[in-house]
Amino acid sequence: MVYGLDSFLTEIRTFYSLKEIRESIEDEISQFGLLLEDYSEWLGTLLRNPEGSKGQEWVKKAAELQKVLKTGSRKSGKKGEKKFGSSSEWVQFKDLMLCADDFGEAEILFEAVEELRGKIDRLEKVKNSIGDLERYGLGKDVRYITYIRDGVPERIVFKPKEGSEAEEKFNFAADFSITKQI
Repeated sequence: MVYGLDSFLTEIRTFYSLKEIRESIEDEISQFGLLLEDYSEWLGTLLRNPEGSKGQEWVKKAAELQKVLKTGSRKSGKKGEKKFGSSSEWVQFKDLMLCADDFGEAEILFEAVEELRGKIDRLEKVKNSIGDLERYGLGKDVRYITYIRDGVPERIVFKPKEGSEAEEKFNFAADFSITKQI
């Protein structure tokens, strides 16, 4: 299944209501969920039905990968270290890692599944935060300039629409006086 790269960009978008932001997040969650489902099925099929008998080592790596998937956490390691049953067949070519090992496919699917789960989790948390903001009633006279990285809103600037009541609420006014000392 082919998906657009819209959700993988860094962008700044202006929304005109919190509801619009929430609906956008719900769409992202839905798209990522479909992608997660597809990749999970692909990975499951690969792990259940390895093409031909790839030998004892492949079966061992696949079993370890399935165990990690069930527990939902991967053994963490520093960048550059081998990960759990990571294939030794990965080779650096300029800015890419290349693999001719059959287990490489399972590894990249696992990493994609893990990344999508994390992204969906972050989107759910942001959606809950937006719901809380909606309950606080920020109003409709505000534009929401939103910084979105990899499909997940991270920062929002409230910008009152010109000539609105909200513009007065968000203005900062300070009067001060200085006395001259002799």
